Amino acid sequence: MEKKLIRYSMQIAMLNQLLARKMISEKEYALVKSKLMQDYNIVSDITA
Repeated sequence: MEKKLIRYSMQIAMLNQLLARKMISEKEYALVKSKLMQDYNIVSDITA
């Protein structure tokens, strides 16, 4: 479980960089983040 959480965190960090660099839109960010949360069974996002 810990490795999955680390992997999820790394992917979210990369996603945040793409958004910050305007390489993806807010809508794309939300869609990918939602999919990642489903894939990694993350039920809530305390950073939102």
